[in-house]
Amino acid sequence: MKRVIALTGLTFAIGIASMGAQAADYVAGKDYRVLDNPEKITGDAIIVREFFWYGCPHCNALNPHMEKWAKNKDKDVAFFKTPAALNPVWEASARGFYAAQLLGYEDKTHDALFDAVLKDGKKLFDQASLSKWYAAQGVDQKKFNSLYNSFAVGTKIGRSQAGAKRYQLSGVPAVVVQGKYVVTGESATVPKVVDYLVDKVRAEKK
Repeated sequence: MKRVIALTGLTFAIGIASMGAQAADYVAGKDYRVLDNPEKITGDAIIVREFFWYGCPHCNALNPHMEKWAKNKDKDVAFFKTPAALNPVWEASARGFYAAQLLGYEDKTHDALFDAVLKDGKKLFDQASLSKWYAAQGVDQKKFNSLYNSFAVGTKIGRSQAGAKRYQLSGVPAVVVQGKYVVTGESATVPKVVDYLVDKVRAEKK
């Protein structure tokens, strides 16, 4: 009888340990970075931004994990895919993304462009090649080219660049939570850390 009780206690202890591992406390400086000068964000929504570039295999690896996360995120979380524009080549991709977004094609073309660049090896890094590729996906090429260098797209590019600078990003992928916490990596752990930080932000708001 004592042995049964002892084993039951051991099983219970292991169960508690497993629960602790599942609800892990992620560590600043190891699992995420805390910005020294965080952005001041007002409003009820908790903002999550994923910075990426279509030529980045690590971004491509993270993409399905973040898309799955986005479908199940809490209602008080606002998620934005943010193409990084840290250099002229990246900016070209970002302009294409925003032009397609304004034309209502983001959901249709986002994954497909990752595949075209990283699986098919297509060099889609300038306006001419991008406009032809997006046109093949059903986007009006004339409207795409009109938006590519438009004020609306330029404004979005400026915000992306300002955000990357504010968040001290030197590369991608990077997920920024509430303008304060930065998570890097490409595995399924990233959205778990993001959820942990979203909960942390909620607690800080109270």
